[in-house]
Formats: sequence, structure tokens, C-alpha cells
Amino acid sequence: MPAFLFAPSIPKVTHHLRHCPGLIEPPGSLYEARMSIWDRLGDFIARVSSSASSGVADVVEAVHTVFSGDPDLRRRVAFSVAMIALSAKMAKADGIVTQDEVRAFQEIFEVPPSETRNVARLYDIAKQDVAGFEIYAKRMAQLCGSGHANCMMLEDILDGLFHIAKADGLIHEQEGQFLHRIAEIFRIDETHYEAILSRHVNLGAADPYVVLGIERGRPFEEIRKRYRKLISDNHPDRLIARGLPQEFIKIATTRVAAINAAYEMIERGLRHA
Repeated sequence: MPAFLFAPSIPKVTHHLRHCPGLIEPPGSLYEARMSIWDRLGDFIARVSSSASSGVADVVEAVHTVFSGDPDLRRRVAFSVAMIALSAKMAKADGIVTQDEVRAFQEIFEVPPSETRNVARLYDIAKQDVAGFEIYAKRMAQLCGSGHANCMMLEDILDGLFHIAKADGLIHEQEGQFLHRIAEIFRIDETHYEAILSRHVNLGAADPYVVLGIERGRPFEEIRKRYRKLISDNHPDRLIARGLPQEFIKIATTRVAAINAAYEMIERGLRHA
């Protein structure tokens, strides 16, 4: 794994972390808060990966047991492990890692210099693991906890993978197959999958009804209710409560912009109908 993938960058700490549940100790600063989570994740990766026989399935299982007493921290660690490991598997499926994909990865994770080695270690474990990605994607799906279809944390993981895959301007066939299979394993139905896909692939040409995940022809009140739920679900406080790192808020901002644009397009169309 090239070291440049985890090259340190200047931390972008925002006020959103003030509302972050599950911090280990009350931090002396927001930077400390962010570092404390990475310290825990780095320590965890170092311990789990110390065995030569460790695979990603072992790491995922360990997340479930080691952090069982702290659901909030478990969600945060589970999200980070899933994104790092599945990014590695997607890179293996595609065969190359471009500089654009590296930058997209860094937009989600700004790894502290002290933890780059441990995070790179997990990436290497995932990329070299002989087990197929489906085996531990199923384990990751179990970490959601709800057991229901369309788990929001799993949708967030898929959204992050799309963000990385499209970074070089094209989602390659192997990446597309990989992402669709991940969606199936995560029990993300076709409507939700198409909504995520349309935000990343079709851009301005996306069907606004597909973006909102609602059938064309539904009553406007139902459309507005759906829109408000999507906006509420993507509020920064809710995203962080689901375990997303602070950096992911930037991706969520793009997501909300697409949702707003779709709703406005539908509203204009109905007004002039």
C-alpha cells in the first residue's frame, strides 16, 4: 500500500464535533477529541492485526466484541473499518488506485501522522486477504444492529464508496459490479440504490424523483414529507451519531445539495403543470 494514500494533512475540525456522542474522555480541545477516536482505532487495529493469520473478517468480528460496551464508539469504529477495508477491496477489483481516488479517500479520512502505519496495515490486510469481499461485507452488515433493510449507516458506507469510485471521472465496470453487490449484501433495495447512484453518476441529468427515492405521480404532500425526512436524516448531528467521521460531512453536504435541487425541480414542475 503506497504511503501517499495516508499522507497527513491539516485537520479540518468544525463545530460539529461539539455534538459528537461517545467520546472517550471530555477533550481539552476539538482536535484532541478527533485524535482520541483515531488513537482508539489505531490501537485496535494494531492489536487485531498482530496475528499473521488475521483477515478482515477477524477484524470485523473483533469490532463487534471489543466495543460491545460502547455502541456509539462501535458505530464510529465500524464505519471507519468498513470504509478502509472495502476501499481496498474495490481498488483490488478495479486493479488500479488513481491519484484522484487517493484524494477522494483523504476527503473522508484525514489520518493523524501517528496512526498512518496502523491504518495502512488494515488496508493491506484487506487487499491481501484471500477471502472474497462478500464474506466480510456480510459481517459488516451485521454491525448495523437494526437487522432491517436500508440501514442508514450501511447506505452511508455505500455513498462513501461511490464518492471514491467516481473520483477519476468514471465508475468502471468492475467498480459498478462491486458497488451493486455491496448494496445487495447490505440489503439496500433498488430504489435506495438508484437514488445513491443518481447522485454520483447522472449529476444534473438525474431524475429528481429517483434522487428522492419516490415514485413519479405521488401527491405533493407525500413528496414534501419524503424530502423533509431526507433532510432530517442528513443533518450533521444525525450523521455523526450514526458513526460517520467529521470529514464525511463534506460528502453529506453534496448529498443534501442534490436532494434540495431535486425537490426544487419537482416543485417547479408541479407549479407550472
